[in-house]
Amino acid sequence: MRMKDTHWHVVQIIVWSICFLMWCGAGDAAAQQTGTARKFFAADYEKKLAAVVEADNSLSWQVPIRDIHDAQKLPQGGWLLQTSFFEVVELDAEGKEVWRYDAGKTDTGARVEIHAFRRLPNGQTMIAESGTSRILIVNPDKTIASSTPLTVEQADPHRDTRLVRLTDQGTFLVAHESQRLVREYAVDGKVIWEYSVGSQLYSAVRLENGNTLIGTGDGNRVIEVNPEKEIVWELKSNDIPGVKLGWITMVDRLPNGNTWIVNCHAGPDQPQILEVSPAKKVVWSFHDFNRFGNSLPVAFPLD
Repeated sequence: MRMKDTHWHVVQIIVWSICFLMWCGAGDAAAQQTGTARKFFAADYEKKLAAVVEADNSLSWQVPIRDIHDAQKLPQGGWLLQTSFFEVVELDAEGKEVWRYDAGKTDTGARVEIHAFRRLPNGQTMIAESGTSRILIVNPDKTIASSTPLTVEQADPHRDTRLVRLTDQGTFLVAHESQRLVREYAVDGKVIWEYSVGSQLYSAVRLENGNTLIGTGDGNRVIEVNPEKEIVWELKSNDIPGVKLGWITMVDRLPNGNTWIVNCHAGPDQPQILEVSPAKKVVWSFHDFNRFGNSLPVAFPLD
């Protein structure tokens, strides 16, 4: 009986070792990339994982998380990301924490959440706070250099904003989830452009041509809108045979003219990330419901 128990214990160790190697070094058989394989960052708050996925689907860098809505690869090799909605953390290339910003609470004791942030070229950090309804420029020593008030009907720590991006003109492009619209703000808080999306949008990106690319959240579509508020390109849920668009989160226009789309909450049979041509053809996709799950809102290419 002891020999059988020992044999079974050895078998368990071998099986665990094989699984560990598949996870960390040799890719994952359940992961699929269609099209030309690429390297990218992805984070899923269902599986509690943020990681760099290599072209062979192996994970070359990973860190455990709780909640996440934004992340940024820093020029020196580190990362700006969040492990919860209440803080922003800077990690070096080895994953060691070197800086942290905690949003804390309002004067009334209400919670404050963070859903968007960006490290600026001058070393300051842009942080959008929901609940206080403001965009902060924070110095490396965590003092506040400036504060831009946001126009919201009723402050909500979870829904004031999703992504916020600084434009080349120095304005803030804000995706207001709760108000279902995009607003562009001057530094003093003046609204200088807005577009009603009609859904709980997640992202808005100002393109080089002056148009705005919008990930419409539960609108299940991606739209490109010109300054006159006309839709000049649109990808709807039924435009791609066999693909269902879920909660559209991060979007971007790639240098080749294709559109990067993060397809969150679409279900285990659907790709979590897509690259789509202007003619609405899928040229690349990623699907992995083993290491990542149905709550993958953050992903961007690294190649």
